[in-house]
Amino acid sequence: MNVIFHIDVNSAYLSWSAMERLKKDPTLDLRTVPAIIGGDEHTRHGVVLAKSIPAKKYGVRTGEPVAAALRKCPTLLIEPPDHRLYKRRSGELMDLLHTYTSDIEQVSIDECYMAYSPIARRFSSPVEGARTIADHIRHTLGFTVNIGIAPNKLLAKMASDFEKPDKVHTLFPEEIPKKMWPLPVSELFMVGHSSAGRLTQLGIRTIGELAGCSPAFLQQHFKSHGKLMWEYANGIDNSPLNPDTHELKGIGNSTTLASDATTAEEAKKVLLALSEQVALRLRRSHQIAQTVTVEIKYSTFQACSRQTQLLSPGATSGLLYEYACRLFDELWNGSPIRLLGIRTSRLLSEDAPIQLSLFDLPASSGTPRHTDPAKQKKLEQAMDEIRRRFGDQAVVRGSLLQMEHPAHPSDGQKNSNDLT
Repeated sequence: MNVIFHIDVNSAYLSWSAMERLKKDPTLDLRTVPAIIGGDEHTRHGVVLAKSIPAKKYGVRTGEPVAAALRKCPTLLIEPPDHRLYKRRSGELMDLLHTYTSDIEQVSIDECYMAYSPIARRFSSPVEGARTIADHIRHTLGFTVNIGIAPNKLLAKMASDFEKPDKVHTLFPEEIPKKMWPLPVSELFMVGHSSAGRLTQLGIRTIGELAGCSPAFLQQHFKSHGKLMWEYANGIDNSPLNPDTHELKGIGNSTTLASDATTAEEAKKVLLALSEQVALRLRRSHQIAQTVTVEIKYSTFQACSRQTQLLSPGATSGLLYEYACRLFDELWNGSPIRLLGIRTSRLLSEDAPIQLSLFDLPASSGTPRHTDPAKQKKLEQAMDEIRRRFGDQAVVRGSLLQMEHPAHPSDGQKNSNDLT
């Protein structure tokens, strides 16, 4: 059976704005208080573009005037939209998803369809695959998604709209009578407010009642849209998934440490783990990097970064680690470290012609000299195959075994992935 995922960011605008605001004010998370995105707090003009769960409890609805929302909740916090930020965060999400497969169709800034078959061999079931992807997004990008699993795009989208947030739901044909038919007809995709009102006047209140109607009767009242609504109510949708052309601009990973790193040895173990993750995802996306950036955030929340160009483009963890350590030695001022990150940019296709350098990068203190590139590439290809067959944790460097938080997205720590 064909299986499709529908991936939908939970309250995208609000989540993305909340995360940005937390950088300035760590004491206020818009997602945890009655808050909306949209309009103007002073003029009270505009409409609600997104709402928090606490705001929803007051009856605040997406699309209603801000003035109406304020009457329901006078203490409502209003955050203006930042469309440049939303575009960037959307790009980060799509970049991350494309490290799994290129069979992705983006349909809006915060939702897309993904084919499951290209990644099926990596998971025991579609549910496990969807849960892994959702967890990866939460751990690395810091926001949550719902994923609907179904044999077609319509049912996948309906499934992703079930209970939120951070949920995975299935909607296969045998589940339609129980999961979809009892819902109000207004919740069916492509049934707008006007159509729902007319259906109610005709005595059709649930999706199940719509599914049981005569298609001819519906066409008489709604013309061609009547047939479409009947097909959707019965779970019929033959529209194909049309993958987008997508090119990664950069891949990175950063992690907030469980406890501040106070020595170079501690920090470089984290950099090693980050290098492995970034290199693995570069290879999975069939890219090589020309530039590496290291980011440090101190316990005082002061942040700094430094970038360098690789002598020869690559995607091996040894290469990234060596450059990362060199940058770290140049950058670190000796203060306790709260966060470390590695970002690669200026990506090329892995089969792009490159000019190899005659010079190896001098090893920095405490770091190994770069090994033979061909041998390193073969070694990491072998490790990739083992991880593909047995999971990402099947092969772990001995130096990382004693680490409490080795910066892998599958761990429960807070990671922040940076793909731009």
